[in-house]
Amino acid sequence: MNPQEIIALEKQYVVHTYNRPDFVLERGKGTYVYDTAGKAYLDFLGGIAVNALGHRHPVIVNAIQDQASKLLHVSNLYHTGPQAMLARDLVESSAADRVYFCNSGSEAVETCIKFARKWGKAHGNKTAFVAFEHSFHGRTMGALALTAKARYQEPFRPLMPGVHFSPFNDLEAARALIAEVQPCGVFVEAVQGEGGIYPATDAFLQGLRAICDEHDALLICDEIQCGVGRTGTLWAYEPSEIQPDLIAVAKPLGGGLPIGAALAAEKVASLMEPGDHGSTFAANPLICAVGQAVLGTVNDPAFLASIREKGDYFGEALSGLIERHACVTEVRGRGMMWGVETTLNTKDILPAGYENGLLLGSSGEHIVRLLPPYIVDQGDMDKAVSILDRIFGAK
Repeated sequence: MNPQEIIALEKQYVVHTYNRPDFVLERGKGTYVYDTAGKAYLDFLGGIAVNALGHRHPVIVNAIQDQASKLLHVSNLYHTGPQAMLARDLVESSAADRVYFCNSGSEAVETCIKFARKWGKAHGNKTAFVAFEHSFHGRTMGALALTAKARYQEPFRPLMPGVHFSPFNDLEAARALIAEVQPCGVFVEAVQGEGGIYPATDAFLQGLRAICDEHDALLICDEIQCGVGRTGTLWAYEPSEIQPDLIAVAKPLGGGLPIGAALAAEKVASLMEPGDHGSTFAANPLICAVGQAVLGTVNDPAFLASIREKGDYFGEALSGLIERHACVTEVRGRGMMWGVETTLNTKDILPAGYENGLLLGSSGEHIVRLLPPYIVDQGDMDKAVSILDRIFGAK
């Protein structure tokens, strides 16, 4: 089937919730993907922060092949080794005591909502939540209520009530709002992704932890995009030295396969009982075997140090765009998570990237989002910056 036939089939049979470019991707290897015509694209979007180890990484391929030859799925009604071992590895590498597995980032957030609501009912019958401006926590109805983007919310109102938004990185505003609404939980991203690649300051996260303790609220860290090594530490909250009560995890953990998880402190997990929540597909042996392989590869001090080193190099190289192009106004990020703010519209920049063999993302109309795989080398980073130079220089 030729690419135009494939595109025609999608247009006829797939619900139109994405605007896709007019090529068909067929295979990938390392930091590149290739379309059906054989054109190579440097992949600096990584499946929207999913392909942390790039494409066809041997530890992922081997884990899939090995587990697929044994057992794919039996449901959560039975014990399996991969689920138990991945849960152990997540707990031992985080601030959590227990893990609930699900299938996506939005599901991880929905799980945190339910866990926090049950905890809140036992602590003064609290049901409200606080989140932050520019936040993105997902598109399902509960997660959408926590997402501070009117254009995402408006078509689907009324949403879950009781969500209040505060300015990001403004500790005094958060303190006043939390004191006023007395929430059961406060959702925060250590680095906002969809909202524009805005890192939280250490002082902000530390202050939120203290305020949540003061008002008996749960601190819930959304690490769906910024976690599992993306910012150069295993968890993006680590540099602030805080201990979250709940952590939402997804994207890179599956290395390309769908997985989500809510990591919970014992004081929260101990309130949950059989029947309180569930998922048919979650934690099947295949995805947990892959998750264990990815986590084991990333959670190595030398590997994480390499992400930080590459991130410093990439950030400096991207910052040079500001000096060379008046349309580039700011560069923000950490590790393998960067945003380039521009006066241009990303609707024009992304297609130019495709033409030049570079896959990019966006965080709104004026921020180019770059999420390269952790295995990227200096040559690929230089190439990406060179293409961006070409794009910005032509506008």
